[in-house]
Amino acid sequence: MSNLATTISSKLANLSQLNQLHAHILHNSLHHQNYYVSLLITHCRRLNAPLSYARGIFESTRDPNAHVFACMLNYYSHFGADSEVLCLYQNMQSSNVKADASVYTVLIKSSGYAGIVLHAHVLKLGHAQDRYVRNVIMDVYAKNIGSVELARKVFDEMTERTVADWNSMISGYWKWGFEAEVCGLFDMMTERNVVTWTVMVSGYAKRKDLVSARRYFDTMPEKNVVSWNAMLSGYAQNGFAEEGLKLFYDMINAGEVEPNETTWVIVVSLCSSRGNPYLADSLMKMLERKQVRLNCFLKTALIDMYAKCGSIETAKRMFEELGVYRNVVTWNAMISAYTRVGYLDAAREHFDKMPKRDVVSWNSMIAGYAQNGQSTMTIDLFKEMIVTKEAKPDEVTMVSVISACGHLGALELGNWAVTFLTENRIKLSISGYNSLIFMYSKCGSMKDANRIFQEMNTRDVVSYNTLIAAFAAHGHGIEAIELISKMRNEGIEPNRVTYIGVLTACSHAGLLEEGWKVFESIENPAVDHYACMVDLLGRVGQLDEAKRLIDSMPMEPHGGVYGSLLNASRIHKSVELGELAANKLFELEPNNSGNYVLLSNIYASAGRWEDVDKIREAMRERGVQKTTAWSLVEYKGKMHKFIVGDRWHELSDDIYKLLAELKTKMRRLGYESDKSCVLKDVEEEEKEEMVGTHSEKLAICFALLVSETGAAIRVVKNLRVCWDCHNAIKMISKLEGREIIVRDNNRFHCFIDGSCSCKDYW
Repeated sequence: MSNLATTISSKLANLSQLNQLHAHILHNSLHHQNYYVSLLITHCRRLNAPLSYARGIFESTRDPNAHVFACMLNYYSHFGADSEVLCLYQNMQSSNVKADASVYTVLIKSSGYAGIVLHAHVLKLGHAQDRYVRNVIMDVYAKNIGSVELARKVFDEMTERTVADWNSMISGYWKWGFEAEVCGLFDMMTERNVVTWTVMVSGYAKRKDLVSARRYFDTMPEKNVVSWNAMLSGYAQNGFAEEGLKLFYDMINAGEVEPNETTWVIVVSLCSSRGNPYLADSLMKMLERKQVRLNCFLKTALIDMYAKCGSIETAKRMFEELGVYRNVVTWNAMISAYTRVGYLDAAREHFDKMPKRDVVSWNSMIAGYAQNGQSTMTIDLFKEMIVTKEAKPDEVTMVSVISACGHLGALELGNWAVTFLTENRIKLSISGYNSLIFMYSKCGSMKDANRIFQEMNTRDVVSYNTLIAAFAAHGHGIEAIELISKMRNEGIEPNRVTYIGVLTACSHAGLLEEGWKVFESIENPAVDHYACMVDLLGRVGQLDEAKRLIDSMPMEPHGGVYGSLLNASRIHKSVELGELAANKLFELEPNNSGNYVLLSNIYASAGRWEDVDKIREAMRERGVQKTTAWSLVEYKGKMHKFIVGDRWHELSDDIYKLLAELKTKMRRLGYESDKSCVLKDVEEEEKEEMVGTHSEKLAICFALLVSETGAAIRVVKNLRVCWDCHNAIKMISKLEGREIIVRDNNRFHCFIDGSCSCKDYW
């Protein structure tokens, strides 16, 4: 029977056949014998059988010997189940089963840094001269930055070195970026194997030096599938999908090496980054033609690919087909698939159903909320993550949370998140620091945003663009222009977004001459740059020049161009140009309610109430709903939301009482409500009531009631602040002796002692 089982097992190609062999062994009551248990576990490792299945086979033997333990330890190690390796070793010791040298190679490898402690233990047991044990000890030293010198000491003390020893040392130096030491060892080697060359390829690829990686790859005297995978992975991880796919087709055409499961996973990821459904279908046909077995890892990659190609139903079908073979990576891929297309309820349902979640699971869901504008849910789920302690937040988590605080304008929450960062020693990359600049600037704290920028040792174009956009929103035009020179001095070239930010800053500051200089310095202005320039010309009152610029554009204007012209027409009360711009926008953006409202404002200012009614009727016919204006104020870690005439808040009575008192005080200073923004032909008293209870006024009164005397008040509004509220807030800042910072959908307004930072220009 043993010979037959061995013969059968040598032909096993998939889990179904393994199950058949297992059934055959059970039928002959051989499942308790160590020989057959070892045989089955060995094939479980080779065929990537589920952990629960392999563990069940192991537990079927009553008295496992050293070989059975070794097979199970190798299985756990193969899947990275390091804690299971350590537990099983303890079980082995308690069972008085003597471990041989091969067991210690697995144990040391799975113990990570703690494996160094076992060095003395294997010395006592006499295993230190075993070349495999010696190699794995050196490997553990080499993988820990504080011990890489000790690894070199072990290496130098070897009287005989195998190629594997040289490769381990080279891998260790690569891990910590010691390129000079790597090249020195590589040149010293008298004998190299395919692993040596592959380590050089993967080392350079991880350093993003794909030119050097490809040079070593092309120089290799022989290549195996791992070599090809290393180069393919380098292209995939560095965003070179075209080059990666070309290399894959070279591999297929060469016909010397057959792709393995890892190859296909990498190729699928390359196709994913392209997001091309035709390429995805072509790849699937190739998989079918070559009869590639779709294991859990490959199907997980395919789920991600189809999701990125917009085929969410195909991704869902593959996810369901995996059944019990779904792992945490598969679940994470499906959650990301749903969040990518905005199906947050489906994503959350899968998140809640997961049998086990890791930090990627939490990050996928938290980022899903953040990227789909659900900032409050982002922060709530982050708080839940902290309470459950199921996974430890990392930089990816914090970038989503910090960005969400910025979108909400929640400085108190943002500072809490920064404190959490510091207390938990979460290190930030450039991306993390960029998110802090964004958060502080969106919360109106330019001092902190600028401080973070200045403290950064290394900046990228996103760092500059984020701060430039912040200066633009706060009306600091000169500072934004100066940043372009600074970034060039650091060797960073401005891009399309940079120029949009600087031109917007010029527009908000009324810097026409400077704006023209910036615009003319752009080699090939994009349509967005024209939109910014039209906005700048319109704001300073040069509407005819703005119209001429639109007519001279080398490309078709988009909604942003005509939107700028429409807003300028509103500011300068130009009905004719306003109608022209609005009619273009009704064609380009038929469902954008803001365009209808702006034209209504122009008509209302001119007293053309019949035209206002016609616009309202057109909106009804087209099913366009006017966006409800709201304002947010942060208090005790929560965002309090107000809308016009809101009486739902628990402090409404006190809010309206304070608002009435403020109105009385303002009238004594000469305040008269500006009712030009009311889009109804109603009595003056009713108009005053309408503008008098705008959301930002209610929000400010609430903040005055609950905040400490003298504290700055921060309000976030989803639409542009109206003239009446702007004038009223100036007076309130003077009366109450408060700094009031209002972020509307266009810019920041910082009110101090009766003046606004925008200088009444927005």
